[in-house]
Amino acid sequence: MGSPEEARVRLPQLRLEELQARLDAARGTHDRVRNLLEAVLSVGRELDLEQALHSIVEAAAVLVDAEYAALGVIGPDGKSLSAFHTVGVSEEQIARIGPYPEGHGILGELISHPEPLRLAKISEHPSSYGFPAGHPPMNTFLGVPIRVRDQVFGNLYLTEKRGGSQFDEDDVSVTLTLAVAAGVAIDNARLYEESRLRERWLQANAEITYQLMSGGARTEVLGLIAERAGEITGSALTAVALPMEDTGALAVEVAVGMDAEAHRGLTLPMDRSLMGLAFSRATPVTSADVAHDARISLEPPRFGGLGPAVAMPIGTGETGARGVVLLARQVGGPAFTATEIETLQGFAAQAAIAMELAERRQDAEEVAVLKDRDRIARDLHDLAIQRLFATGMTLQGAGRFIEHAEASERVARAVDDLDDTIKIIRSTIFGLRTRGGPGEDRLRARAVQVAGEAAPVMGFAPSVRMEGLLDTDVPKEIADHVVAVLSEALTNIARHARATRAEVVLTTDGREVRLSVTDNGVGIPADGRRSGLNNMAERAEQLGGSLELSEPEGGGTTLLWREPLSKPFRLA
Repeated sequence: MGSPEEARVRLPQLRLEELQARLDAARGTHDRVRNLLEAVLSVGRELDLEQALHSIVEAAAVLVDAEYAALGVIGPDGKSLSAFHTVGVSEEQIARIGPYPEGHGILGELISHPEPLRLAKISEHPSSYGFPAGHPPMNTFLGVPIRVRDQVFGNLYLTEKRGGSQFDEDDVSVTLTLAVAAGVAIDNARLYEESRLRERWLQANAEITYQLMSGGARTEVLGLIAERAGEITGSALTAVALPMEDTGALAVEVAVGMDAEAHRGLTLPMDRSLMGLAFSRATPVTSADVAHDARISLEPPRFGGLGPAVAMPIGTGETGARGVVLLARQVGGPAFTATEIETLQGFAAQAAIAMELAERRQDAEEVAVLKDRDRIARDLHDLAIQRLFATGMTLQGAGRFIEHAEASERVARAVDDLDDTIKIIRSTIFGLRTRGGPGEDRLRARAVQVAGEAAPVMGFAPSVRMEGLLDTDVPKEIADHVVAVLSEALTNIARHARATRAEVVLTTDGREVRLSVTDNGVGIPADGRRSGLNNMAERAEQLGGSLELSEPEGGGTTLLWREPLSKPFRLA
């Protein structure tokens, strides 16, 4: 034992070392609290959701001195991860590792049991089944859930505490505190994102309403609806379809985005298409994979590379749906959330109101035009015809007193001209007062009807695609020939082609009308009967057009019947 003097010397030194240790611990605690507050403030300042999530991961790694950190966002199913944000892993390492984790193993354990999880060695946990090739080694682990409004939004994953140390209770407390702040920051970022999204929808609605009320063409307005809806929702394809009168089908008027040409002009049935189901039910219809949905007819092929989709009716309620807008994202894209669908419903409802107002305005303008035509017809009848008639009677009476033969003949000719003029005016009055029915002899409706009537005989429904102003630019005489040729072509397919698929394409550019009918059958035999083809060729020749036959890739037959619209119709 040492002397009393030596003991008195050691005692102050021991107390000084203990005091220094406590001071260092207090200083460390103070620094950690300050770092935590700075992290909370930094995370809370972010309004962009993606940036906020990245800031949370960075702050967590700094607070607990972890080499690697990640934040996994739980998907709508509540069982897997829909997004993964990492810190500490380079882009090269990520490329070597492969796809981000989906939420199995230790990550899935935290999803199933959203409570703090601290491990000294990941591999010793029963749920651990190793890492993929190229993954950096990880042993120590700390995971905590992030809740937003009492619902688990995702989880923070922290691994490899620097210096070879273990994560302790203080690390758990600090991370839990950060998770609470992260939940608030995520909620704020979400609300901000939703408000910005609503603002974009409102701007789109205002733009559409302005276009409609200023007399914009229907195709332009529908194109604007498709473009804005696709831009705001991040869709790869957007299409708008409207109902066809007296056909029970929808016509795709506008398509924008991936493979838009495959959709534009298509005629869709109500029971075998996503848009038809949404229209007939007057409610949104979603699909997790539109390219492989059993409810949808996949002929003609048009959904390659597309995955999640939603069909939204434009307008419901007492007036019913006025059309349908289809939005589809690429394969692997996120499904449409309930919030997105709800917002899209509001957009479609506003678009329907704008369309209703535009139609009312158009109806009022048409009524005004009709009233003006009636007034003009009445004035022509009561004033112009009476005056001309009186003038003619006067000339006839004066003609009896004219002795000069040539002068008398001229007066007689003038009376005849007045009679012809009166006949022309009467014909004009009749034309002004004639009101043709809106659904009379529309080529679109007749073509759909012929295709529908052929389906039971063929054993399948042919796909129909139509483009251009068919009901406006194609005269009735030519339309009659188009319908007859279409009926003959589909009948030939049913009788001779042994086909399982047929596609009808009817288009016009204002200069000519083109009818194309393609099947995947056995083709036309060289020694087969050609009476039907001869009939179609004769119809084409009567109108100055042509009939062409070809064999597409993969077999079958393509019939192309075309007629000019600028030449006058000639009877045979």
